[in-house]
Amino acid sequence: MLGRFRELNAEQRNAFVACFLGWTLDAFDFFLTVFCIGPIAAEFHVYDAQVALAVTLTLAFRPVGALLFGWLADRYGRRPTLMANILCFTVLELASAFAPTLPLFLVLRSLFGVAMGGEWGTGAALALETLPTEGRGFFSGLLQEGYASGYLLAAVANWLMLDRFGWRGMFIAGAVPALLVVYIRAGVKESPAWEREREARLAGSVRVESSFGEKLGAIRLHLPRFLFMVAMMFFFTSFSHGTQDLYPRFLKSNLKFSTATVSRIAILYNLGALAGGITFGTISEWLGRRRAIVIAALLAIPIIPLWAFSHSAYTVAVGAVLMQFMVQGAWGVVPAHLNEMSPASVRATLPGVAYQLGNLLSAWNIEMQADATRVWFGGNYAPVLAATVLAVSVLLALVVGLGREAKGADLSRAG
Repeated sequence: MLGRFRELNAEQRNAFVACFLGWTLDAFDFFLTVFCIGPIAAEFHVYDAQVALAVTLTLAFRPVGALLFGWLADRYGRRPTLMANILCFTVLELASAFAPTLPLFLVLRSLFGVAMGGEWGTGAALALETLPTEGRGFFSGLLQEGYASGYLLAAVANWLMLDRFGWRGMFIAGAVPALLVVYIRAGVKESPAWEREREARLAGSVRVESSFGEKLGAIRLHLPRFLFMVAMMFFFTSFSHGTQDLYPRFLKSNLKFSTATVSRIAILYNLGALAGGITFGTISEWLGRRRAIVIAALLAIPIIPLWAFSHSAYTVAVGAVLMQFMVQGAWGVVPAHLNEMSPASVRATLPGVAYQLGNLLSAWNIEMQADATRVWFGGNYAPVLAATVLAVSVLLALVVGLGREAKGADLSRAG
């Protein structure tokens, strides 16, 4: 891993670190809600499912952000757009800490979804357009696991802060990402691919879409590919959110683990997720993107009994680590796979919008899981979690297997 970084120049390292931290801190702010569902429900005197609507709304509004910030990144550059995006989701996270009512909290989480939706596409374009083609799978895996790193940080915050400072204190801590803007402003350069495209545009040799309508028209030119990517990302997001969002609640309400135990298990399975993303991202360099994803998805199935039906903290931890190793192993290939599949003219927009539309389609997952658990299984999350993994892993493997392989595509052009 260190050897890979030594091969990068300072410009490439700074760009990658900025994008990785942006995605990490974005995910950190998102997952604070997941850990705080119980306390928020208690304060506002509502069911878990009513608070879980906040997660649904965040996911549902992410496509809006992907389109808005993707358009800004294609027109004005990846770097300034990324800085604006980070400031937006930080301010909204801080505002959420002071929401006096559940309806206002839900509105703020919806707006947070817009900001969150814009980070991935902008950051992934900046990172992958700056990095060399060699080792792209490894860096893809590491970049995507910024998401697991954010979940890990949220687990640590849950452990150290929730019982002491309450859920509002945790959301105040979510304002930390604003500091990243200083680092980007000082040490990160614009994507070389975007700079070359801008120079060509100024010289009059190329033209890019400058309005939303033109950007949507460019996406329509690649509609079959776009729709396939949306379908693929629906199963991907169902795979991750179906195994992550209610799992801490399952550990606490069904298995009666303490806050500290839940946090330790979450830390462990996010370390497993980090290892899985890097491992399968690297494997995809020689096995191919599609095969690496399919193998990771199918290997999640035999882990279900250990993950969902164990009772001791030790066996649950083992199952959770193995499950997230496979889930995030599949996800580790996503940044490279989506960007390689995307035409240059819409690379900051198409992957991000496809990703976030997949989130929109799967946004009701957490509420459906919570309602099914309450209505059909008397509050027992295990059968619902197990059924989700079984169905989604098979469908994900099938859809990805039917797609196209684009490993090694040229990402040196932005438009």
